[in-house]
Amino acid sequence: VRELGHGGFGRTYLAQDLNRFNEPCVLKEFAPQVQGNHALQKAEELFEREAGVLYRLQHPQIPQFRELFQVQQQDKGTLLLVQDYVEGQTYRALLEARRPQGLRFSEAEVTQLLIQILPVLEYIHFMRVIHRDISPDNLILRSTDGLPVLIDFGGVKEVAANVASKFLGSKVAGQNKPIITRLGKVGYAPPEQMQGGSVFPHSDLYALGATILVLVTGQEPQQIIDPNTLTWNWRREISLSSTLGRILDKMLQPRPGERYQNAKEVLRDLTTHLQFASDPQSAPSPPQTKPTLAVAPGSKPVAVNQPASPATGRPLTGASNNTVLDWLGKVVLVSVLAAAVFGFTFWATNWWFTFRKKSQPEPSPTESPIGQPDIKPPDWFTKNEENRKKLLDQRRANLEINEKFYVQLVNEAFWDKYPNQEKRQLGNGSQDAPLREEWDKLAFELLTRIELLNLSRTARGRLGSYGTADLTRWKQQVNQVRLSSRAAYDIADSKFFHKFPDQRGQKFIDKSIGQVWQGIVGDTIKALTSGKSLQRIEFAAGGVQQVNGTLEPGDGQAFTAELSGGQVMEVRLATDVNALFSIYAPSRKTTPLLEDSSKRDWIGELPASGFYEFVVVSQASKPINYQLNFRVED
Repeated sequence: VRELGHGGFGRTYLAQDLNRFNEPCVLKEFAPQVQGNHALQKAEELFEREAGVLYRLQHPQIPQFRELFQVQQQDKGTLLLVQDYVEGQTYRALLEARRPQGLRFSEAEVTQLLIQILPVLEYIHFMRVIHRDISPDNLILRSTDGLPVLIDFGGVKEVAANVASKFLGSKVAGQNKPIITRLGKVGYAPPEQMQGGSVFPHSDLYALGATILVLVTGQEPQQIIDPNTLTWNWRREISLSSTLGRILDKMLQPRPGERYQNAKEVLRDLTTHLQFASDPQSAPSPPQTKPTLAVAPGSKPVAVNQPASPATGRPLTGASNNTVLDWLGKVVLVSVLAAAVFGFTFWATNWWFTFRKKSQPEPSPTESPIGQPDIKPPDWFTKNEENRKKLLDQRRANLEINEKFYVQLVNEAFWDKYPNQEKRQLGNGSQDAPLREEWDKLAFELLTRIELLNLSRTARGRLGSYGTADLTRWKQQVNQVRLSSRAAYDIADSKFFHKFPDQRGQKFIDKSIGQVWQGIVGDTIKALTSGKSLQRIEFAAGGVQQVNGTLEPGDGQAFTAELSGGQVMEVRLATDVNALFSIYAPSRKTTPLLEDSSKRDWIGELPASGFYEFVVVSQASKPINYQLNFRVED
C-alpha cells in the first residue's frame, strides 16, 4: 500500500494480506547481501531459527509476528517478515503534535504509561526476550482502546545483523571480519548496551525511563544527560513528585547493578509510595486518531474506563508543581499497580456476575452461580474495587474466554484450596474480604497461565464446551497421519503440566481445568496434522538417519517411521536431562518400548511391522536442543 519507513536493514511497508480478507499488515524487508538461492535459503533458516521466540510472543499489546518468507527479484534476494498492523500514533508523533501548542506530557499521563507498559515488559522478559530499542518512536497509542503497544523489537535487527555477519564481512587487511551493528538509540539505550552490546531486562527499564523523561520534559536525552557523569539532569527542566523522581533516577542509573532489575520492582515501588493530589491540571484535548484497522491476535477491545488521553499535557515552558491525577485516574492507577505487584490480587468472586449486571445490563435476569451474591454491591463496596473488576473483566474478554466457564474454573480452584468454603456464598462484608482477595489472586494466576499457554483463539473461545465427541474426532484426525492419540497426549500433557504442575497425578479431565487440557489437545492435533510438530523419518541406503531441533519449555515433537518386524533398530537421543522420551510400537497391544522415560537409547528387534512413533518432550525451564540418531538393519 505504502512505505512506512526505512533503515539500515531494509524498508517497512504497509500492505494488505489477501489471505486474510485484505487485512492490513506490516512487511519488514530484510535484504541480506548474499549470492544465490542456496545462500538466501541459509539466511532464511538462520533468521527463522534465531528470531523464533518472537513468533511465540502472544500479548494484546504486542503486534503478532505472522510469518517469514523469501522473494527473489531478478538477482536480488529479499526476506520479508510479516506482522500485524496497529493503527494509532507513536508517542513521538503525539509529543511533536503538542510542541506547537507549547505542551508536553503530564506526570499523570506518564505514570499511566508506566503502569500500562511495565506488565508488557514483565511478560517479554519472562519469555526471555529483551526489546533493546524502547523509545517514543517504538510505542504506539492504539486508537481503539487507548493502550500503548510495543513495536519494532530490536531483536529483529540483532538477528538481521547476525545473519549479515554470517554471510557478509568487511574486508580488512584481506580478512573477513564480522559486521558489528550497534542496536538501540543513543540516549535511550544504557551505556553498556551502546558500548558492548550487552542487554538485560534492566536495559529495557533504562530505555523506558529515558522515554518517560523525554515525554514529560519535551527535551531529547542529549539535552538532559551530563556527558561526564552520564547522569540525567532533568530537575532543571521540570518538577515531579518525589516518588516518581526517585523511581526514574533508579531506572536511569549509569551502573547496571544500581538499577531496578525487573519490571515488577518498579511496579512495587510505585504501589508502595506513589502519592496523589486531588485535582488534575486542565489541558487541551488531543487531535482525533483514525480507528484501528487491525489489532494483535488475541486482543479484543472492551468498553472500559479509558485512561487519560496522552494528548493532554502541560505547558513546555516553566516547571509545574501540579503532579496530580483525577479521581478516576487514582482508582485505575492504584488498582493496576496493586494487581501487577502484590500477587496480582484483584477482587472478590462473589461480585463477578452482580458487577457485570450492574455495568452491562442484560434484557432478562440470569441465575447467579454458587459463590456469587444476588444482591446489589453495598455502599461500602469501593469504587476502586469496581474499577479493578473492570480491569480483570477486560483481561478475560481480551482472551475471549467464556465468562461462566471462567467463574467456575476459579471457583473450583478456590474450593480445592479452601474445601470448607465449597458451595458457600462469600459475604460482602469485611469478614470475608481476605477470602475474596484470595479468590481474585487465583483468578489472576489462572488467567496468566492460560495466557502463557498461547492457545489459539478457537481453543480459548471453546473453553467450557469441549466434550468426548471432540476427543473422538481428534483421535480420528491424528490417526490419519499414522500417529496414535497416546503420542498426541504426550505432547499435550507436557505443555499442560508445564503450566499446571499442581494437576499432575490429579483426576482433572471432568473438571473445568480439564477444558484447558482439551484446548491444548485441540491445538496439538492441529500442529501434528499440519506437520508442524510431526516429522516422517525416511531411511536411505544403510538405514541411518539423524534429526535435530529445539524445544521450548513444555513443548514436544513427534516422529514416525515405517519399519518391519524382525528388523534391528538402534535409537539414541542426545538432549537435556529434563526431556522425556517415548517409543511406541504400531499396536497398542504391544508394551511401549519406552514411555515418558529419562532413558536416552533403545536397541533391539522390532516386534511388529508398521509405523513406529518417537516422541520427545521438554520439561526444562529454558529452550533445549535435541538430536535423534537412528540405525535400522535387516
